[in-house]
Amino acid sequence: MHKDALIKSSFPRKRESTLLIRLGSRFASSRYATCLLTPLRGNDKNRLVQRSHKSTWQRFLLAALALLAVACGEKAGETALPAGSTVLALGDSLTAGAGVSAEEAWPALLASRTGWDIINGGINGNTSSDALKRLPGLLDQHDPALVLVTLGGNDMLRHLPEEETVANLEQIIGLVRQHGAKPVLLATPKPSLAGAVFQNLSPPDFYRQVADAQHVPLIEDAVAEVLSDPKMKGDPLHPNAEGHVLLSGKLFDALQSIGYAR
Repeated sequence: MHKDALIKSSFPRKRESTLLIRLGSRFASSRYATCLLTPLRGNDKNRLVQRSHKSTWQRFLLAALALLAVACGEKAGETALPAGSTVLALGDSLTAGAGVSAEEAWPALLASRTGWDIINGGINGNTSSDALKRLPGLLDQHDPALVLVTLGGNDMLRHLPEEETVANLEQIIGLVRQHGAKPVLLATPKPSLAGAVFQNLSPPDFYRQVADAQHVPLIEDAVAEVLSDPKMKGDPLHPNAEGHVLLSGKLFDALQSIGYAR
């Protein structure tokens, strides 16, 4: 569990405001605050020194109050999934592992690292619409606790309207939640000759927009960073075996930051 989650659990929401008020009022009524707020008279050097010392306490207490307020306001991390949990990787050829064996693709590598039972639901050439049609059957069949959604690349390659992709991704997220599972969105880089040449591919903005609108975790740069490195690619669009190793590591780190992986 993250530190912010530990802080959060120690201070129930209904007591957060009361706690901050009490801390503030105690400081305001303390002898330190009295000294700070009492004006100097004449050339009383001892009082000037005392005020200087107490100002250090004031800065410390104000900083502590600010940190506490931030910690209480932050959202706790997600609950970690234990080994043996069923996870669905819904996607296209990036998930299916085009050009590598099933054992070399990132879902299998992530499964070996987490202990999860990861179902590779990637199909070469799938658009977000294709995956949306397949999703209800996959949810019923496997009953996953977590769904990793890596879609949109083929939509962009086929120049499908962006609003269609956004609508499909939102429906996918909605279906996942209706089934009682947690969704995580993985962004795919937009096709770019310049990005490939300069090794600086990046995802389009609509992934962030969907993630913000749907309040879903987004792993934004993992795929783009791997595909930006020519040594990690088996062809212009897909990672090689080494690229899948790198991608699985990046995904593990991101899922650990979210709270799902330990």
